[in-house]
Amino acid sequence: MQLHVIARGKIARTPEAELVERYVKRIAWPLKITELPENGGRVPEPPTPYRTILLDERGSQISSEELAELLSGWRDNGIRETRFIIGPADGHGRAERDAADRLVAFGRATWPHLLVRAMVMEQLFRATSILAGHPYHRSG
Repeated sequence: MQLHVIARGKIARTPEAELVERYVKRIAWPLKITELPENGGRVPEPPTPYRTILLDERGSQISSEELAELLSGWRDNGIRETRFIIGPADGHGRAERDAADRLVAFGRATWPHLLVRAMVMEQLFRATSILAGHPYHRSG
């Protein structure tokens, strides 16, 4: 299964970009990153079947183990792509939230969009490491 992170805005040469790249290099699963302009632009057509996780302040909080279990279940059921969509500064619209398979929040705090990218990448590395039995994640 391919992991696809879709985000508004360009990350450019920032400390967050370096952190994102560090995790990109470590993720063993197929991974694609799509950057869209702040306004406009089209989300690429997904392969079918696919699932969408919207990063949204209204979402539920899930643990790293729960994310790994979710990805594993989707992968084992033939899902070809899981999309992680990071929205614009004003958030996602109702139609986008309604169409998503899951809304996920990284706590109740508000996070800068560039930092959220790094957090998503770290959680994808952590989830895939859990599934591979890699010792990176220490539950307890």
